[in-house]
Amino acid sequence: MLVLLPPSEGKASSGRGAPLKLESLSLPGLTEARAAVLGELVELCAGDEEKAREVLGLSEGLRGEVAKNAGLPSAGARPAGEIYTGVLYDALGLASLDAAAKKRAARSLLVFSGLWGAVRVTDRIPSYRCSMGVKLPGLGALGAHWRAPMAAVLPEAASDGLVLDLRSSAYAAAWKPKGEVAGRTASVRVLHAPTRKVVSHFNKATKGRIVRSLLSAGVAPKDPAGLVEALRDLGYVVEVEPPKGAGKAWMLDVLVDEVH
Repeated sequence: MLVLLPPSEGKASSGRGAPLKLESLSLPGLTEARAAVLGELVELCAGDEEKAREVLGLSEGLRGEVAKNAGLPSAGARPAGEIYTGVLYDALGLASLDAAAKKRAARSLLVFSGLWGAVRVTDRIPSYRCSMGVKLPGLGALGAHWRAPMAAVLPEAASDGLVLDLRSSAYAAAWKPKGEVAGRTASVRVLHAPTRKVVSHFNKATKGRIVRSLLSAGVAPKDPAGLVEALRDLGYVVEVEPPKGAGKAWMLDVLVDEVH
C-alpha cells in the first residue's frame, strides 16, 4: 500500500541535525528536479525579500520564512515525519505509533511537496516554505514542473498494490495515476454526514485518523475494494463510487457525524 499525503503549511524547526543531502532522499529519480527547485528557491530568497515574499505568497507576519529558505543548503535536517505538523499530522501522530506501525509508515507514506516533489517520512529534510501553487521565476508553476519526473518515478513506487490518495487538489495535480495504477487507486474525501459538506479542518483530521487506524491495525489492503472493507471493519462509514471505466480511480466518501 502506498499512501499519498499533502504536506503541511506549518512546519517544525529544522533543528541541529546535519544539513540536507539531496542524493540521500528516497525516489532518486527526482534528484535533478529537486536540485532545480532548491537552487531557484534559494536564489530567489537570497535576493529581493519583497519579491520573494510576493512569489511565495507570504504575509508580512511570515517574512522570516524568506530568510529560512535562503539558508536551506546549510540548515539542519530532520525526518520529514517530524518536520510536517498541522491538523492531519497531529491526528496521524507518527511519534506515538508502536514500533511495528512506524515501520509500516516508513514503507507506505509518501508526502508530496512543492520543493521536494515527494518524500518518505524517514527522509531527512530542513524546514522550508514553498507550496505546490508557487510559480518560481525561472521554473514556472511547480505543479507543472513536477509532472514529468513524477510520471517517470511514481508508478514504480506504487508497485502492484493499493494507492490511497489523500492529497489536496494542488498536490494531486503534480501526479495523476494513469492506466493500471489508476485502477487500483482510491481517492478519499471526508464529509460531514448531516450536510454532505467538506469541512477543511475536520477533513484533514479524519484523514490523519484513517491513516493511523490502518497503520496501527496492520491492515494493508491490496486494492480499493479491500480498502473499503478494511475501513468499515475499523468502524468508518464509507460510501463508494467505483471507477467509471478502465484507468479510472475509485472515489470513496468517509462520512462522520461529529466535526472535531
